[in-house]
Amino acid sequence: MNQFTFKTDTPEQTLEFAEKLGSLLQPKDLITLEGDLGAGKTTFTKGLAKGLGITRTVSSPTFTIIKEYKGRLPLYHMDVYRVEDSFEDLGFDEYFEGDGVTVVEWAKLIEEQLPKDRLEIKLFHEGDLNRRIELEPIGKRYIDVCEEIFSK
Repeated sequence: MNQFTFKTDTPEQTLEFAEKLGSLLQPKDLITLEGDLGAGKTTFTKGLAKGLGITRTVSSPTFTIIKEYKGRLPLYHMDVYRVEDSFEDLGFDEYFEGDGVTVVEWAKLIEEQLPKDRLEIKLFHEGDLNRRIELEPIGKRYIDVCEEIFSK
């Protein structure tokens, strides 16, 4: 199993790391985000959006479930924390197969519905501002992305 770890000392470093990752993403890419409450999942998504050329303010889609943003590629930002049995009716697979990048917060809750290949990212508190970001690429595409971002 490939795993890559990146540590940050400030929210700005988390944002910059995610922006770098966002600049490498392509249509149909899937990023899953898990981690401690308040560990920076939304901050990370803001960085991805910046890397995708999105200028609109990104906020958590906690109550709307899905927010869409337009940039170099569309960004589909999902928070499935409150999704229960209604998953089939929401058409998430259309987003996974769409022309944009999909980010799913709390993805473990819909594990069986996710495509096999994806980049799983976990964020952990390591102090007040410090974060540990673990990336686990599943599939060659995501291994290549991780190797590229960590070789710079």
